[in-house]
Amino acid sequence: MTQATLPTESAIRAALAKVNDPEIGKPITDLGMVKSISIADDASVAIVIYLTTAACPLRTEITQRVSTAAADVPGVGAISVELDVMNDEQRTDLRKSLRGDRAEPIIPFAQPGSLTRVYAVASGKGGVGKSSITVNLAAALAERGLKVGVLDADIYGHSVPRMLGNDAKPTQVEKMIMPPISHQVKFISIAQFTSGNTPVVWRGPMLHRALQQFLADVFWGDLDILLLDLPPGTGDVAISVAQLIPGAEILVVTTPQQAAAEVAERAGAIALQTRQKIMGVVENMSWMELPDGTRMEPFGSGGGAKVAQRLTVAVGAEVPLLGQIPLDPALREGGDEGIPLVLSAPESAAGAALRQVAEKLAVRKRGLAGMNLGIDTARNVGKPLL
Repeated sequence: MTQATLPTESAIRAALAKVNDPEIGKPITDLGMVKSISIADDASVAIVIYLTTAACPLRTEITQRVSTAAADVPGVGAISVELDVMNDEQRTDLRKSLRGDRAEPIIPFAQPGSLTRVYAVASGKGGVGKSSITVNLAAALAERGLKVGVLDADIYGHSVPRMLGNDAKPTQVEKMIMPPISHQVKFISIAQFTSGNTPVVWRGPMLHRALQQFLADVFWGDLDILLLDLPPGTGDVAISVAQLIPGAEILVVTTPQQAAAEVAERAGAIALQTRQKIMGVVENMSWMELPDGTRMEPFGSGGGAKVAQRLTVAVGAEVPLLGQIPLDPALREGGDEGIPLVLSAPESAAGAALRQVAEKLAVRKRGLAGMNLGIDTARNVGKPLL
C-alpha cells in the first residue's frame, strides 16, 4: 500500500467525532478523550482513548464504538484500541467544560429558562404502584425519542434500579456524578451508594441533602423530562422538592379504592401549600380482565375520577384523570425482571394504557410550567411549608 492511499489522522478523528461517550452523551473528541491516533505503513491504526476513571463501567462499550467508527474510514487496516486514564487536571477540565467553572454546582432544573419538564410522582400511601408507573412512563417516553431521567427520591423504599434492570454504580468525575443508563433512561438512586439491601436510616435534613446532591451533583445533561419517584405521603422529601424545584409538577397515583383515593387526595393537595401545579391523576389497578372478556374490579371503582374531581375544586384549575391502568401480573413481573411492561408487552391492556399516559406527558404544551411567575419561593427555605 502506498503512502498516498493511507488513511489520514484527520479522517479517523472525524469518524471518532461521531462516537458519543455513553455516560455523557457528547462526542469523545469534544471531551478530550482521544489521546492519540497512530497510523502505520501497513494502514493499521492504533488509537489511545482516555477514560474518565480507571473503574469506568463502560470501557468495553467505548472500545467497541471506537473500533466500529474507525473501521468505517476507507483504507483502514487492523485497528487496536488502548485505554488510558485521565489525570486530575484533565478531569477538572472535563468537569469545567460540562458544568462551568462554578465553585458549587447548581440545580439546572430550577434555573429560569430550563426547558426540562419535571414531574414529581406522588401517592398518599404505599403499595399503589407508584414506582412501577414511574419506571414505565420513563421507558415509554424514552422510546419516543425524548431524553429522560428518573430520580429515585424514595430514599427509604428505593426500587428504581431493580425495576430498570441495572445495578451499575455511577461514575464520579471529581464532584460530578454520571448516572447509569438503562432502557435509554438515565437514573440515580441511593441504592447505588449502599451495600446490598442495607436500610437507610436518616432524618429529614439528610434526606434534603441527598435530594439536593442528586439534583445538582449528577450530570443529567439536556433532559426533556425528569421523573421523581417520591416516597408515599407528604413528608420531608415532598417539601424539599417544592423548595429545590419550584417548577416541578405533581403527578398523583392512586387506586380505585375509596380509602386509597382519600389519602391520595392529600398527597395532591400539598400543591396548595407549595404553589405547585398538579399535572393529573393516574389510577392504577383499575380492573382485571378475565379470560371471558369481562372485567373484575377487586379494588372498587371511581377512586381516580374522584381524586381528580376533588383536586380540581381544591386548586381551582383542571386536574385531569390521565389514565386508568388495568391490574396485570405482567406489570409486576416486568418490575422484578427489570424490563418495563411498555417495552416487553406494549400492546397489552396495561402497556397500552401506560403508553397513552406517557403520550399525554410528552405532547402537552409547556404553558406556564417552569416559568418564573414572580413568586418568592425562597422565603420558605429552612422553614416548614406545612
